[in-house]
This record gives sequence, C-alpha cells and structure tokens, in this order.
Amino acid sequence: MSEAARNSTFRRAVFWAGTFNLAYFGIEFAVALAIGSVSLFADSIDFLEDASVNLLIMLALGWGLKQRARLGMALAGILLVPGLATLWMAWQKFLHPVPPSPLLLSATAAGAMLINATCALMLARHRAHGGSLAKAAYLSARNDVLANIAIILTGMVTASFWRSAWPDLLVGLGIAIINADAAREVWSAAREEHSAAA
Repeated sequence: MSEAARNSTFRRAVFWAGTFNLAYFGIEFAVALAIGSVSLFADSIDFLEDASVNLLIMLALGWGLKQRARLGMALAGILLVPGLATLWMAWQKFLHPVPPSPLLLSATAAGAMLINATCALMLARHRAHGGSLAKAAYLSARNDVLANIAIILTGMVTASFWRSAWPDLLVGLGIAIINADAAREVWSAAREEHSAAA
C-alpha cells in the first residue's frame, strides 16, 4: 500500500475514532456527575482527551517527521490530563465517600468498552507504520478498554459484597496510572523519531 493510501485510511480511522469518543464523552460525563463516580469521571475526561488527540493527529498527518515527533511529545503531556482530573475527583470522593450506583456504573462502562474496543480495532493496523501519532491513538483506545473492564467489575463488586466508595476510588486511581504509562510510551517513541529526524 502506498504512503498516500496509508495516510488516507489512517485519517479515516482517526476521524471515526474521534467522532465516537466525542459522542460518548457527553453520555459518560453526565452519568459520572449524576452518580458521583470517580472512575466514570476519569474515563469521560479521557474520552474528551481522545477526541482532541485524534483531531490533532488528523491535522498533523501531512507534516514532516520532526514536526510529527514534536506533536507526539505534546500528546504525551495531553495523555496525563485525565490522570490529573482523576486525582481531583478522587479527593472530592475521599471527602464525601458515597458509593456510586453499581448498575449505572457497570452499564455505562459497558457502553464505553464497546466504543473503545471499536476504536482500538480500527487503529490497531496503523500503529506499526504511523509513528508516535498512530501509537498514541492506538494506546489510548487500548488502555481505555482495560479501564472499562475494571469499571464494570467495580460495579459488580460494589453491588455484590463491598457497598463502599473505595472500589470506585481505587479503579479511578488505576486509570490515572495507566494513562501515565501510555504518556511515557508515546514520549519515548516521539523522542526516537525526533532524534532520527535531526
């Protein structure tokens, strides 16, 4: 496949991933605020961050390697935003430890998992040849699937035998750690590209 064809299919995948992320952000954010869930709040902010990342990637596809590498380093910083938002929400929940509704928690996370799995599948075939930008988009979607599974399990644990705010708090903090690790991977890939382009 030619480079132009690869870019075209990657651009299409990124467009749809960004559109799906933006649409589900509104749903998950509203539910998170309604039930007071740290993990859903963090995940909803992550949807907004993913939509922004995908938009930036679409804009940068025609750029040179060095410019794309610089954007990749910037995206590594953007990947940390959901983690910081999670810490803020976790502090609020720590002050007022009321458990979220388990049913709404799991159901909303299941919808999020479906969206993220779809995005990860669309982006997976581009991660090997698209550089740090493609890696950023793919890692973000993949990590979100893992986070959604954890949130679904949190709802089940809260409903079944631990009626507490702590499962939600712990998963929310786990999402922050996952995003920090993704940021590190994207930063490393972008630094390698920047060095190669120098």
